[in-house]
Amino acid sequence: MFLKVRRDTLLIIILAFVLILSGRAMTYIAFASSTTSEDGVPVASVMIKGTNAVPMYSIRSNVEAAGFRQGSYIKGNTLITSQRQLPLSDAIENARDLVKKTTIPGTTVTPIGAVDVQVDSTTGDVVVTVVEDFSSVQIKLDNSSYSNNSSTQTSASGNILDLTDQNATVNKEVG
Repeated sequence: MFLKVRRDTLLIIILAFVLILSGRAMTYIAFASSTTSEDGVPVASVMIKGTNAVPMYSIRSNVEAAGFRQGSYIKGNTLITSQRQLPLSDAIENARDLVKKTTIPGTTVTPIGAVDVQVDSTTGDVVVTVVEDFSSVQIKLDNSSYSNNSSTQTSASGNILDLTDQNATVNKEVG
């Protein structure tokens, strides 16, 4: 009925158990005796979900511009940055507005239709959920005019394109 265990095997098992138990006890004591940060909870990370066309670095830079960057702290309902202190609800609203205005690089297209910013004030994690909506995108060509002459066109930047040449040279603004 009883398992036969040699004395040295039993000693190794008991020693391993004591080491594991004492390691866990030391970890708990070290955590319990650590001092809390007076500054609050640091902003740990910015996670972005739901983006396909707009690069994550563009969205992340706008969230950081709203105050959720490294070196910022959340203390209660206040976001403390190196430059200012503002209520957490205002910082979340600023982040929402800035992310909605994020464009696809090189264009003026803003395809982000809805944004949800969630801040966990206990861990410092910021989660940004983005919904891209290309059905509401309006592409405007400001200052663009196309002449009836098929050999020259004025581009959106005001430069005149000479289309008669094979290489389509760009002449600087004429007047």
